[in-house]
Amino acid sequence: MNPKQLKIGKKWMEYQGCNNWEGLLDPIDDTLRCEILRYGKFVEATYNAFDFDPSSSSYATCLYPKHSLLNQLGLSQAGYRLTKNLHATSGIQLPRWTERFPTWVSNQSSWIGYVAVCQDEQEIERLGRRDVVIAFRGTATCLEWLENLRATLTQFPNATCGSMVERGFLSLYTSCTANLSSLQDQVKQEIRKILQMYRHEPISLTITGHSLGAALATLAAYDITTSFDQSPPVSVISFGGPRVGNQSFRCQVEKCGSKILRVVNSSDLITKVPGFAINCDEVEANEDIHVAGVGLPKWLHKPAENTQWVYADVGCKLQLCTGNSPNCIVPNVATCHELDTYLHLVNGFMSSTCPFKRTALKTLKAYVR
Repeated sequence: MNPKQLKIGKKWMEYQGCNNWEGLLDPIDDTLRCEILRYGKFVEATYNAFDFDPSSSSYATCLYPKHSLLNQLGLSQAGYRLTKNLHATSGIQLPRWTERFPTWVSNQSSWIGYVAVCQDEQEIERLGRRDVVIAFRGTATCLEWLENLRATLTQFPNATCGSMVERGFLSLYTSCTANLSSLQDQVKQEIRKILQMYRHEPISLTITGHSLGAALATLAAYDITTSFDQSPPVSVISFGGPRVGNQSFRCQVEKCGSKILRVVNSSDLITKVPGFAINCDEVEANEDIHVAGVGLPKWLHKPAENTQWVYADVGCKLQLCTGNSPNCIVPNVATCHELDTYLHLVNGFMSSTCPFKRTALKTLKAYVR
């Protein structure tokens, strides 16, 4: 199905989650399916444009010039123009003896995504507004993997009400070097410029990412909606995202108006880490809560939430399952987490009662019969 054929028009805020995608997820609305797949292609481009070769002099950089990146990766018809390359920096300080290791081990900053603005008038008309995409890739470098392991919760800068997020994700979002500003500052500066440029038009910000990129997308959405006085609608379409913050962070994200749609494969272990998750319904109902399957009495609610290991899932969830696809071979941890697997599952999903359409296109590359 060609997304160009599905006009959104005046219903664009509904598809951006103004009603938390109510009535659109189960069964899945075909227009929403196409939009999720379309944003998935922007994320796919972040992987295809990244230099993964540690022996290369351009390791951890973008393989293509800014002006031609989308064209080089088959997105010339998308109608968007890339306006900003984004780089993330790890705040981990390695010991001096690691200087004897290859340089790729201690690579502190790397290209992690981009900002693109819809410029095609026909696409703007189809979408009902000018859309801005921020796309993030998943973990790739050594220090990014180490940041993922820093799984304790820490205070989000300037946040209130005890909002805490995963330490490693926040480090990648806020760290900088003498020559490179933080990812946080890069994103906010570019969005400020874009909002000023198109201030008289209806505009949306759609932040999308896979794995680590999904976590960074959530942080960026919260940061944008709390930093700009008149922020346009901010939505997140994430794939295979890990947990990001605690219950207070979840409440603050909802309060500030960010809309988050988490595409989750129930067979993907990454979506179940880090830490332990509290059932938010149990907390709101003032019932006994369960952490890692263990029931805790009501008087332990607050102490449990205040630990540095108890997380809460953020946003709405589109639940998928690798086992429902007739095209997938026996899944393993890696294949269940691949972005290509997620796009295949989105393409085939119908509803919880009829999980998969047999005629779904085989979008998987290495994992289909």
